[in-house]
Amino acid sequence: MPVETGKPDDVRRALALLNAAGARIGNSLDLERTARELLDVAVPQFCDLAAVDLYEAVLAGEEERPGSGGEGSAPLRRVALASAVGTVGGGPHLDGIPLGGTHRFAFESPCAMALRTARVRPVAPREHGAGAGEHSPVPGPFGLAVHSTLAVPMVARDRVLGVVQFARAKGSEPFGERDAALAAELAARAAVCIDNARLYRREHERALILQRSLLPPGDPEAAGLDIACRYRPGTAATEVGGDWFDVIELPGHRTALVVGDVMGRGLRAAVTMGELRTAVRTLALLDLEPAEVLERLDEIARGLGGASYRRRGGEGSDSLDHMAEVYLATCVYAVYDPVSRRCTFANAGHVPPVLVEPPEGRGSRGQPPLLLEVPGGLPLGVGGEPFEQTDVELPDGALLALYTDGLVESRDHSLDVGLLRLRRTLTDADRPLEDICDRVLAGIEDQHGDDDVALLLARVQGLPSSAVGDWRLLSDARSVARARDLACAQLAEWHLDGLTDTAELLVSELVTNALRHGAGEIRLRLLHERTLVCEVWDTSPVQPRRRRARDTDEGGRGLQLVELLSAGWGSRRTPGGKAVWFELPLPNDGGPKPPDPLDTWLDAFPAL
Repeated sequence: MPVETGKPDDVRRALALLNAAGARIGNSLDLERTARELLDVAVPQFCDLAAVDLYEAVLAGEEERPGSGGEGSAPLRRVALASAVGTVGGGPHLDGIPLGGTHRFAFESPCAMALRTARVRPVAPREHGAGAGEHSPVPGPFGLAVHSTLAVPMVARDRVLGVVQFARAKGSEPFGERDAALAAELAARAAVCIDNARLYRREHERALILQRSLLPPGDPEAAGLDIACRYRPGTAATEVGGDWFDVIELPGHRTALVVGDVMGRGLRAAVTMGELRTAVRTLALLDLEPAEVLERLDEIARGLGGASYRRRGGEGSDSLDHMAEVYLATCVYAVYDPVSRRCTFANAGHVPPVLVEPPEGRGSRGQPPLLLEVPGGLPLGVGGEPFEQTDVELPDGALLALYTDGLVESRDHSLDVGLLRLRRTLTDADRPLEDICDRVLAGIEDQHGDDDVALLLARVQGLPSSAVGDWRLLSDARSVARARDLACAQLAEWHLDGLTDTAELLVSELVTNALRHGAGEIRLRLLHERTLVCEVWDTSPVQPRRRRARDTDEGGRGLQLVELLSAGWGSRRTPGGKAVWFELPLPNDGGPKPPDPLDTWLDAFPAL
């Protein structure tokens, strides 16, 4: 601001005030705090009383410009008050509007005119306390003491954000032209900081909404696992991070557990998290091994920054420039099989999972929580190194904890200290999972850093042997009839007679396909949990593919019939070949009754 010539002391005071404003205003990205910092500079160095009113639309982070109705200004909220001459009613009041009060200025009031014209307006003594909507002037010393007031609009980027009123009491020099220019400069500097805070708040809220929308809703369900999960963003002063978790149902009542963390903050990190989470779900449904999933995910993460890398000159460009454009992330991917109670882990630079084994007997204490020795690997997006995987057998009642580094690491303590605190918090693992989640998060309240936190707890409840039917069949045509008999007998034992006709037909179709197009010994397995799953295994790696049979074809309708009668079907690779499976809803779960196989066949193939 060009300071007008005048008394040397006045010029020095103005420059000192502007220097103080540059040093003290805008040290945070909080709108209300920035408004208070403006008044801390102005009172009492520049005026005796001051108040800041911001548009409600600005506080809400809205982009459109606040309008004004015929009755006056758009709604504003008083966000800051300061006084050096006393208080009324427990706090300073300039015009009867309390701190936090929402109001409108009357159309002809100086404040409303300042908001409309974006120019400084003086307030005559008779206008103090008038025209503030439903608020009436506060009787007392202020109505008599205040004799000079400026209504100064807060303008940033050609947008009026609100108004600040500077007032001087009797005994102080009234405001002059130089004072009005100085007040406008102070308000402009604060307005830029407030607008930056508004933009940050808007982006932070959008990133948080995006991130929450990409996380699983509620507590996901999984066969053989009780699951509880939490996501907590960082402090309000930091940008949203890229932490995520996921629970993915796989064929054979298996479950993939995923926790990851994109390096960086803000909307870009949230978007990258969404892309990687979608890629993980897609790769998981291909039923790849955990190490393979991370290898493919690493290629995808490198591809996300590939366009920027090529623009920098390709292979001949500076390697540091290349790394700055790559989206790095850490991730742990685990697949749990409730039949074998084995969990296969693969890790890409993530913090290690924690396993709490159950106590051996009633009243006894289990083993202390253990950090699983899962090969760490490099973060996703670095490339150049393969990922390893390891199998861990999880006993019934064990507790598995997957989390992000925001839970155990902060500026106040090292990672080792945070891991020790987490393990101590998980010692009482027989409590309900929701209570354990709350306890873990409560334990970091005092030392929680700026990073966001994702926590996924899973208690192991494997499928009992009574819920599994497993048989080996010879590669012989007589095995089709034997498979039907075994399936019918097992369903009768499980009291699932309502599924017998459908399951018998579909088992026959899958075993017949295995005999005709597969190889080696055939394995039939039935799993009874939340749904009925049937799997037919053989040693051929060739995956089945459904095709559309013509009216004149004698075969080719088996998989089409499986798709029509089942709730879902598919094929997955196994260490020795493949397994073709279908799933049927249980008849006593309140769902629709399974269709009659004969009616479905006739509806699908009317020409036969």
